[in-house]
Amino acid sequence: MTKLISWNVNGLRACVKKGFWDYFHEADADLFCIQESKLVEGQIDLDLPGYEQYWNYAEKKGYSGTAVFTKRTPLSVQNGIGIPEHDTEGRVITLEFEDYYLVCCYTPNSKQKLERLAYRCEWEDAFRDYLGSLDAKKPLILCGDLNVAHEEIDLKNPKTNHKNAGWWIDYFITSKRLDDRLVDAKIHTEVFGSDHCPVELLLKD
Repeated sequence: MTKLISWNVNGLRACVKKGFWDYFHEADADLFCIQESKLVEGQIDLDLPGYEQYWNYAEKKGYSGTAVFTKRTPLSVQNGIGIPEHDTEGRVITLEFEDYYLVCCYTPNSKQKLERLAYRCEWEDAFRDYLGSLDAKKPLILCGDLNVAHEEIDLKNPKTNHKNAGWWIDYFITSKRLDDRLVDAKIHTEVFGSDHCPVELLLKD
């Protein structure tokens, strides 16, 4: 069984002071993905025995950023999606394993007044193409903060809450070819330390 966790930590240094370690050790995940680390290289030194660490930092200090901590050595690791204009904010890490790709993503936010909506649309097209190119080779697991609520059930107050708090925007999305390996999925609402909850996926080996 493979256990995957994805968590937008909303600043890893702050989250470490609010119980990150307790949850990390309790979860004992095979793959632990984080988004919005808000770090540049050298700002934190994590001692994670048994885990390999892969980081993608934003060029802008204290902004965005992703990381994957894995007990299993990947065949390859790629930061970004291979398009320079989309790869300066540390938003995507892809780990290739023998039977699937794992993509950890922190999707750009369109912002309150939608001032970044045009860029978000460009990103979506480029990212969809990137995922399609991976899926053509082998199944993939996409996880992270996708910065969109899928259905009304994912909103606290769907009628009035189109631009406020109370959104479920953290997901695992898998290729259909992995359906027979899916065991369980959970949202850990009991875990604090960030303004996001960790999400979990269990996968048959």
